[in-house]
Amino acid sequence: MKAITKIIITLLFFSSCNNIIIEGVVSENAMVVSARKEASQIGINILKKGGNAFDAMVGTELALAVSYPSAGNIGGGGFMVYRKFDGSIGALDYREKAPLKSYETMYLDENNEIIEGLSVMGALSVGVPGTIAGVFEVHEKFGSLPIEEIIKPVIELANKGVIVTRNQSERIKENQKYFKLVNRDEILFNKEFKINDTIKYSNLASTLNKIMLNSKDEFYRGETAKKLVSFIQKNGGIISLEDLEKYKPKWREPIVFKYDDLKIISMSPPSSGGICLNQIFKMIEPYDLESYGHNSVNYIKLLVEAEKRSFADRSHFLGDTDFIRIPLNEILNQEYLLKRMQDFSFEKITVSNSLSHGNININESEETTHYSIVDQFGNAVAVTTTLNGSFGSKLYCEELGFFLNNEMDDFSSKPGFPNMYGLIGGEANKIEPEKRMLSSMSPTIVEKKGKLYMTLGTPGGSTIITSVLQTILNVHEFKMSMNEAVNSPRFHHQWMPDSIRIESSRFNPKIKNELLEFGYKLSDKGSIGRVDGILIKSQNKLEGGADKRGDDTAIGY
Repeated sequence: MKAITKIIITLLFFSSCNNIIIEGVVSENAMVVSARKEASQIGINILKKGGNAFDAMVGTELALAVSYPSAGNIGGGGFMVYRKFDGSIGALDYREKAPLKSYETMYLDENNEIIEGLSVMGALSVGVPGTIAGVFEVHEKFGSLPIEEIIKPVIELANKGVIVTRNQSERIKENQKYFKLVNRDEILFNKEFKINDTIKYSNLASTLNKIMLNSKDEFYRGETAKKLVSFIQKNGGIISLEDLEKYKPKWREPIVFKYDDLKIISMSPPSSGGICLNQIFKMIEPYDLESYGHNSVNYIKLLVEAEKRSFADRSHFLGDTDFIRIPLNEILNQEYLLKRMQDFSFEKITVSNSLSHGNININESEETTHYSIVDQFGNAVAVTTTLNGSFGSKLYCEELGFFLNNEMDDFSSKPGFPNMYGLIGGEANKIEPEKRMLSSMSPTIVEKKGKLYMTLGTPGGSTIITSVLQTILNVHEFKMSMNEAVNSPRFHHQWMPDSIRIESSRFNPKIKNELLEFGYKLSDKGSIGRVDGILIKSQNKLEGGADKRGDDTAIGY
């Protein structure tokens, strides 16, 4: 059948209550939705050549490192959840790891107090990167096209350069004071970049070319590895060549659960996403959400109170399962979750200080990025990748052409104290050599009646979990298109601090006033997340939902 791509103009009608948005990009064969048009285009071109979703994953991931350097990366890590055309599922953890020389109190002074900024900026905040190992692992297991055919277009993009958008220009400008503070030498991003300027990444192109020719060993054992280690150590970091040589991604079993007639497949630890989503969905399932109305006061109350309880459990129980035992059967048990909601009432607030983790016998940035892919064969991937903070550690290796992550801040520098995003860390997530830090990244795939239904995810630190939750509910409970679902106003609660983060300008003042009068604290959050998703519609058509909070783009064929 001849491929038809139907691009329907997105109609935005602003009101104090909501945005009314019609369908986005609809295609018959395949779809890629990512944070940048350039990355989505490279992904879809790979599919048009006959490649599969896993080939497109490699190309899209590396293209984001070029076109979206604040979060796209080869100096960070991520998670992938997949569903193949035959219904088989799985997950890949290519999250960063703590260096061998790391230790529990490395960010504390002699008085056992946190040294401000040490886990957030500079070389000591860098975890061992996993991205290159991750994409090669995916390609080795599931790829169909030669790796050269996938990476060459990315190298061409890096050499040609990427046009600067308004969002990117502002993001670079906001972070330049930190670039100058952290980097000893001049770097590419110290100069002013205006809208429509072109940034060329010749050094990154050279690095990618070496990786293409020499595979992942170039990054973890070869010339690039040696240069990277020398650079990090010169700047006061502790990552060694042994750290790189020992790094391996890990295949994991995803978290799978039912909600109504949906089967939800999400990331397992060291992501907290799948577990928290499972808990929240089960806690709200007995209630008639549709009858409350979308983003109504009662709807917000219910989700907020369920979120509080789940995030309280998150801070206490969750971490890297290679180092700790998470009582999964207990905290995902229906009886346990019903007990957690036993004291919930629409008539009163549960104060967070009075709410602890459940009785039975966590940390990250807004500058992550997510992409979703469905190919012409019926394979689907949901991938979330990150440097943690915007431009990660702010440390840029000019010679190699990329930023390094600041993922060490995702550990509990001091159990019981919040990280840079206000998430309380526990003993389960303390720093240990070779341990993976806890994450909220929640790449998610949804089935309906045994068939592929959605693939989605988002950046946003702790708000990732609640953004994915609300997007699924928008489609399932409130019958929205995917484009409408990802662009609807969002809110968030994470137990501590005890306030509802809300996209204030997009909510009806009456709703906000009722919440305030009820006793909730509201914190204005200009924007929450950037969800990129794909919905499989009737007649097997694919609808791409690209979040208009960023430069996100859906491309299909």
